[in-house]
This record gives sequence, C-alpha cells and structure tokens, in this order.
Amino acid sequence: MTAAPTLVWFRQDLRLTDNPALAAAVEDGAPIVPVYVLDDETPGRWAPGGAARWWLHQSLAALAGGLDRAGARLVLRRGRGEEVIPALAEEIGAARVVWNRCYEPWAIDRDTRLKAALKERGLRADSFNASLLFEPWAVLTRSGDPYKVYTPFWKACRDRADIDAPKPAPQRLPAPEAWPAGDALDDWELRPKTPDWANGLRETWRPGEAGAHDRLGAFLDARLGRYKDDRNRPDLDATSGLSPHLHWGEIGPRQVWSATGHRIDSGDLAGRENQAETFLKELVWREFSYHLLYHFPHLPDSPLNERFSEFPWAENRQRLRAWQTGRTGYPIVDAGMRQLWHIGWMHNRLRMIVASFLVKDLLQPWQAGEAWFWDTLVDADLANNSASWQWVAGCGAGAAPYFRVFNPVLQGRKFDPDGDYVRRWVPELRGLSADHIHEPWAAPAATLKDAGVRLGDTYPEPMIDHKAARREALSAFEQVKAA
Repeated sequence: MTAAPTLVWFRQDLRLTDNPALAAAVEDGAPIVPVYVLDDETPGRWAPGGAARWWLHQSLAALAGGLDRAGARLVLRRGRGEEVIPALAEEIGAARVVWNRCYEPWAIDRDTRLKAALKERGLRADSFNASLLFEPWAVLTRSGDPYKVYTPFWKACRDRADIDAPKPAPQRLPAPEAWPAGDALDDWELRPKTPDWANGLRETWRPGEAGAHDRLGAFLDARLGRYKDDRNRPDLDATSGLSPHLHWGEIGPRQVWSATGHRIDSGDLAGRENQAETFLKELVWREFSYHLLYHFPHLPDSPLNERFSEFPWAENRQRLRAWQTGRTGYPIVDAGMRQLWHIGWMHNRLRMIVASFLVKDLLQPWQAGEAWFWDTLVDADLANNSASWQWVAGCGAGAAPYFRVFNPVLQGRKFDPDGDYVRRWVPELRGLSADHIHEPWAAPAATLKDAGVRLGDTYPEPMIDHKAARREALSAFEQVKAA
C-alpha cells in the first residue's frame, strides 16, 4: 500500500538545493506533491508588483523544469493560501504539509492559523528556515531585545558558528499514483502583454535556480576580490546582482555565505579578505532588515521613530511623477530612475541617492518611494524595501542622521567620475564631458549647443535648487526633532 503523500508548499524558496522543507519531505520517503499558490488576496497591497510578477513567471517555469527532471510536477493553484492548502491536502489524502517560513506580517498570521487548522484535521504541519542565516528571534541583545543598530547586529551574526552547511538537491522525488489538476502558468498572465515593457528585464536577467548559481559564480570569480573598492560605482559591473534570486529563494543565504567563505579559506583572496567581508556584511544587512520586520511589523507603513509620524511632508503628485520618470533635471537621479524602469533593478548607491532626493529634496513621503520601488523592482522585498527607505529617510533603525542630505551633483562626480553611467541611461546628455555631465545647467551655452543639449527642451532644467531644498528639509527635520 502506497504511503499517504506529503504536500510541499513552495513560496519564496523556488529551488531544489538547500531547501529544508523539500529535504524533510524526501526523508519521509512518502510520495511528494509540490504546489505553488498564487495568493493575491492575503498580502493586500503587498501582493507582488509588476516587475516581480514577471520574474515570478520565469522562476516558476524554471522550478517546474527542475522538478520534472527529478520525476515530479509543480501543481499550480490560485486563491487564499489558507484555503487552498487544506483543500488540496484533503484532495490528495496528504498526511503531512511542509513549507519554508516567510516573515512578512501577513504571512506569519496566515501560517499560524493554517498550521493550527491542519493539526486540528490530524495532519502533520511543519515549517523550516530557508530564507535566512538565523531566525529573527535567535539573534538578540544581551538583554533579550531586538537589535536596532546594524553594526552590533553584524558582529553578533559574524561571531556565531552555527550557520548550517547547505544541502544538495535531491536527485529523484517519489511521485504519487496520480497527480492533482492544476492551473497552466500562462493562464495566470503574470507577464505584461499590452504594452510589453519587459524587454529590458528579459535582456538582463535569467530567473531560476541555474541563473542564480551562474550569477554567484561569475561574481565570485571576477568581482569579489574588488567588491569593497568598486561596489559604490554604478558605472562598473561590480556587484553580485543576487538580490532578486535571494528574494525568490532561487538561492539561499547559506549557499552564498558558504561559497564566499570557501573562497576566503582557499587562499584565493589572500590579502583581500576585507573585500569579501564587505560583501558578507551586505548579506547580513538583508538579515538585519528581516530582523526589523519581524520585531517591528509596522515597518512598511509607519516610521520606526514615532516622532517622524508628524513630519510636514509636502505631497505633490507632479514632483513625484517627475522623480518616477527620471525627469528631475539632476542627471544622476534621472539615470537611476530610468535604469529601474528599464531593467527592474537599480544599483544600491543609486537607491540611496534617488531616495534621499525624493524624501529630502522634494519632501515627498518615503512611503511613496517605497510603493514605486515595490511595483518596479524585480527584487522587491518587503523587509529590504521598507528598512532601507526608513534608513535613508532618517526615521528607521540605526538610521542615517536625518541631517544627511545627499548632494546629487557631488554624488555623481564621486561615484560616476567619467559620466559613463549617466551617458548610458540619459543618452540626451552623452555629448557632455565629465566636467559638465553631472551639472549641465552650469555648462557654457556653447558647450551645451555643441553637445546638442537644450535645457528645458531635450533635457529638463533642475526642478528644484538643491541648496534651497536642503535648507527647507533641515528646517522640517528640526521641527520634528524639537517636537
């Protein structure tokens, strides 16, 4: 007699390698039924945005291919997860349901209810950690409180020796006698049709587990040894580009940590170990963001520093739209926003620059920027997105001082010294030299004419004066501080 199957619910863990829930199901020896549920209801406004949905389609197709090669199928169902999963478990006569944990507040609430409901029905229900190095409740201060400053959090993580080694993918998965019906992936219409704006995404990314491993390998081979030196240069291909793969769980942080550690231990980075440590710190910044989201579930909506709830924002749809479309008149800001729209991703230095400009130059609420990033980033991640926006806005944990206002001209000159990044994404300025490309309004009229630049026509005049905007922002922040 065939054993009752185990239902494996895939979520943000779209891989076979180092997948604890899948490994636990394999250990049972029972038939395995993998399922993915498209649940746009439970997350509310935090359902995947446009760019993330494009990525999800490709990633699910890749996962289905991997499962097929292992002798299994990916069943696709749509609806509320806490309704779909019990119904499917009953349909296939499952004895156990397993999944890897998600840490968004709505996901924690749903999974808590679901686990209790499944156990009431007599099923085993177990969850595992596939997304983080450490559970958010496992790294606390000596007094047992959550960390609010990154550096001591990094040190606490670095000094722990209990990071599990990643486990290999199962070669074969036991199949049930009959497969349940499921949706066709194309019927979900996750990819844009009219207009099809995703050409840049297709040209840039290869979603899926294989693409994640290839990207990690290329980074470790060519860029890890100069990561600390080059990571702030958007004109260089210097970062890992792993963030969307990590968000969707096509690769896990244990795999990245282990592979990086192996390069250090092998001696390949002799004398340059600090380059790799800087990269690991970025991996732990992601960890810190999840730590904050778990302990402060209001993080995506409300400032962690409650005083900032009274900040006098000057909400203005015209200003917000100019920022969204890369038409602010500040070349480094516009380059970042256009890169975001074209490939669904933006260099981290640019994320800080454009966020500072929106919040502190334009005095638009950080939640407006957070929402735009949510819809346009292929790596849109609730923890990273909200924690990072609050950090730049000066209202989050261990936040950048509120009085730090990035000067977009100086940032451009420092991190795009030859202007190559701006030329790529703001081609109407490509004729300007490095001396003028970050501040075209200060260029001589003859220089602009020779470059084919007509300010206010081919490229906008600056929408605000940065010095005046900085004074206005600091005045507003002082009001909050004094309140």
